[in-house]
Amino acid sequence: GKGNSLRFRKKEGIETEHYEIVKRILCYDKVPKTFQNFLVQLGLNTMKSANYMYRSTSVYTAWPVAGFPGGKVGLSEMAQKNVGVKVGDAIQVQPLLGAVLQAEEMDLALSDKNVDINEEQLTGCLLRKLDGKIVLPGNFLYCTFYGRPCKLQVLQVKGTDGMILRRPQNDSDTNAQGMAYEQSSMETSTLDVSLQLSQLDLGEPQDPPSSSTPCKPNHGDSSGLGLVEVTELKCSFESARGGNEQLINEERLLKSACVGAKCNTDIFYFISSTTRINFIKVHTNSEEEDNQFKVTYDMIGGLSSQLKAIREIIELPLKQPELFKSYGIPPPRGVLLYGPPGTGKTMIARAVANEVGAYVSVINGPEIISKFYGETEARLRQIFAEATLRHPSIIFIDELDALCPKREGAQNEVEKRVVASLLTLMDGIGSEGSEGQVLVLGATNRPHALDAALRRPGRFDKEIEIGVPNAADRLDILQKLLQRVPHLLTEVELLQLANSAHGYVGADLKALCNEAGLYALRRVLNKQPNLSDSKMAGLVKITLNDFLQGMNDIRPSAMREVAIDVPNVSWSDIGGLENIKLKLKQAVEWPLKHPESFIRMGIQPPKGVLLYGPPGCSKTMIAKALANESGLNFLAIKGPELMNKYVGESERAVREIFRKARAVSPSIIFFDELDALAIERGSSSGAGNVADRVLAQLLTEMDGIEQLKDVTILAATNRPDRIDKALMRPGRIDRIIYVPLPDAATRREILNLQFHSMPISNDVNLDELIFQTDTYSGAEIIAVCREAALLALEEDIQANSITRRHFTRALSTVTPRISKSLRRFYEEYQEKSGLHTL
Repeated sequence: GKGNSLRFRKKEGIETEHYEIVKRILCYDKVPKTFQNFLVQLGLNTMKSANYMYRSTSVYTAWPVAGFPGGKVGLSEMAQKNVGVKVGDAIQVQPLLGAVLQAEEMDLALSDKNVDINEEQLTGCLLRKLDGKIVLPGNFLYCTFYGRPCKLQVLQVKGTDGMILRRPQNDSDTNAQGMAYEQSSMETSTLDVSLQLSQLDLGEPQDPPSSSTPCKPNHGDSSGLGLVEVTELKCSFESARGGNEQLINEERLLKSACVGAKCNTDIFYFISSTTRINFIKVHTNSEEEDNQFKVTYDMIGGLSSQLKAIREIIELPLKQPELFKSYGIPPPRGVLLYGPPGTGKTMIARAVANEVGAYVSVINGPEIISKFYGETEARLRQIFAEATLRHPSIIFIDELDALCPKREGAQNEVEKRVVASLLTLMDGIGSEGSEGQVLVLGATNRPHALDAALRRPGRFDKEIEIGVPNAADRLDILQKLLQRVPHLLTEVELLQLANSAHGYVGADLKALCNEAGLYALRRVLNKQPNLSDSKMAGLVKITLNDFLQGMNDIRPSAMREVAIDVPNVSWSDIGGLENIKLKLKQAVEWPLKHPESFIRMGIQPPKGVLLYGPPGCSKTMIAKALANESGLNFLAIKGPELMNKYVGESERAVREIFRKARAVSPSIIFFDELDALAIERGSSSGAGNVADRVLAQLLTEMDGIEQLKDVTILAATNRPDRIDKALMRPGRIDRIIYVPLPDAATRREILNLQFHSMPISNDVNLDELIFQTDTYSGAEIIAVCREAALLALEEDIQANSITRRHFTRALSTVTPRISKSLRRFYEEYQEKSGLHTL
């Protein structure tokens, strides 16, 4: 060779298996082709002998696992970040052979997010967790301190022998980036190596010399600690480029390699209870991350009245406490925000925290719970003590129902103790001269599950409902969401969209905007697939059609567990019955489209509509058309499916149906075969009178203390005489509509609708068919048409038309099944059932 260059030649008789191992060392497909001919390939043994050692080093305890796959190492998510690998990367494992001494002192980097943490208590927590563990400079330590995730980096370690290990200078960039990881990844303890195991390929499989090549240790002394090192060259290239390989200067061989790095025979230091911990405050560049979660009042739409009330309750005591003292008014200690999921409770709390400028401590209900006796209560006391010292402050408790459920229904003693601790802590707010300077803000979507003692005045003084937005609120939310989104929607189209998004909460509308954006992107990409990002940014604009398509995919949150496919049936598919269609529109569509008319006339819209009549007269089909044409959220309930053999379950099912209907109002609840559900009281036998209890629950839900607003009840039955009279009174079922057998005009429309899709011969006389189908129901007329078509195919499978003789034979086969006595029963019931019957 010349100078520092070396020349290698592939020998003719090199063994294939050895050559394949060499191929795994470098990843040619990630190296520019212009440099591929100037790279040297070295085995790990050769690199070790040349003192080329890798820099990513961590020490862990080896844990034997029966049945664990060979050639694999399981690392927790935290360990992967510490070592700097991901699933599938190659690592090297070695035993710890050097001396292990006690660490006298350790310096930790404390990010500016955690500068307010009590360092003395954090030191005690870390020493307990790290007792006997080996740490290296550059390692990250993760812990949860009183419900608060903390991430610390080891800067240097000083041993009892006076030696100091410092973090390598070339790791600074990597570690600076590591300090900005998301907080959600900080919750795994450094010691929980068994958690979240992932599998990583070992660096040199099947090759004894290479696989034993050590770079960093992993098991050896009495402590059982092991060392894992990352191989910087993790991939394998595909094939050799010819017979000769030219090489470059050894200084350019591996840019990321550390010459003279720690080996497994060096001295390591473990943490003991006497180790001193110094916290070095460092500034992390995480402004972008903070801005991502920074919420202001201007970003919240549709909650103006709630925001005004919250600001009056929270800001006045924090900013002007002397005003309350001068009038002798005790300031509120707590505010409870409750409402369905996705309405903006947590968002309001974030906005308050950002706008008020007070110290904010966040408690996520499930995170603070600990399995150790007394630790959860200690965490709560620490949070309240810290908030008192740093007043004015706000303590925000999200998912409060998970932290403080009702004590009589508590699963264990921990929940009872947590509730008791929170009660006493809230009673103690202001006892140390900071009255009005500490406020607890709670959020829950299950207020009924909270302990009753928590909701009394003096604790959570104010309860503010964050409900489902109405049309005006939805318009405000859409305007806020689309402020920074390129779109082509006019004010009229936005209003139309807000009016049609019945039951959508803020989270649903945000998801709808995202889905509409995807539809707009697909539309542009389908037309011009090769556009660059800069050109595409100006072309992608959301239209109303994108939103309408997105609404087919994004349904209201409360409807997802009861979602049904609304049938594609329109009013035009139902022949005749114009008077019945009008009455249904008056009961359902008019109150939504013309509410001012009802207010002007001083009346309430009808609450319930009952369709009754002989079987096969389109009662259920009318309900399907109403669901499709009105565009309202439609909940279809079959009467018998609510019955349950367990006591109380049937009534609970009825309550849940009405709760969901209120949550997604305006909505329609359709009860098919109502006579099976609301049978007259006293007529049921057995089953513990479950039918009577279900009926009582149904009556109270329809017209009880709790108002049923913007929810319409639609029911259908063949036996109105079996329904309890209390359900049939005005105020519950306001409209009782008789759906009779089709008259001549209705039969003409039904036949015309059928003939549109059937090849009818010219010899078929429509007037004759109308006369012959007298006393037939709508379903029976359709059955006649279907039978005639089958008869035509029976004669000739290639038949192209249906003739008169086919209809004549079909009429003899399909006969009216509604007897004269049954028709007389319906006519008499129509006359006797009251004036409100139509």
